[in-house]
Amino acid sequence: MRKQLQAIAPGPSLRAAINLGNRALARNDNGELRGITPALSRRLAKEIGKPVEFVLYDGAGKTFNDAGKGLWDVGFLAIDPARAKAVSFTRAYTEIIATYAVRDNSPVTSVDQADRPGTKIVVGNGSAYDLFLTEALHHAELVRASDPGASFDLFRGGVGDVVAGVLQSLQRNFPQGSGVRILPGKITSVRQAMVLPYHDADRTAALDAFVERAIASGFVEANI
Repeated sequence: MRKQLQAIAPGPSLRAAINLGNRALARNDNGELRGITPALSRRLAKEIGKPVEFVLYDGAGKTFNDAGKGLWDVGFLAIDPARAKAVSFTRAYTEIIATYAVRDNSPVTSVDQADRPGTKIVVGNGSAYDLFLTEALHHAELVRASDPGASFDLFRGGVGDVVAGVLQSLQRNFPQGSGVRILPGKITSVRQAMVLPYHDADRTAALDAFVERAIASGFVEANI
């Protein structure tokens, strides 16, 4: 199993794709990467016996789009059947909540009221909740920004009626008094997993066993 784990990083370092667009998982604090995804990357690199090299992205869609281009060895994405055609997922190491925010004067008071004719919902292109809403919505229209940060900027600028996002990211971008309120409830729960940018049963099993050890030891809980 150790041989298969080491095979994940064939180069001089473990290149780990980190999505900084999801603050619930990773953040840059004065040049220091913190959060569960950088922590898991460092732990994996230590087990493999190589230094870690972070490949930074500002959206999950951009991370996924680079799969297969040879730019990263391991990544972190929401589990999604469509993405699973191109990449390999481990078991989920955590689950996060995605929900909506609206302006204070909006008549929308719950997440189930957002799917109405004429309503425009701003999302980060390729995000897990974008993929979910693409299938789930019946009436509202999606307005896609390049990444979650750009979607929040668009909404601040007056675009759209509702903005979707990970709860922690919405809380950070729209604190109390900002003129925006976060709706109670959730649009979906997003199961996050480690990812290989290809299909390889042995390497995926080795990475999955790594995630299992990280969860069982309390490492994941300590770094969430």
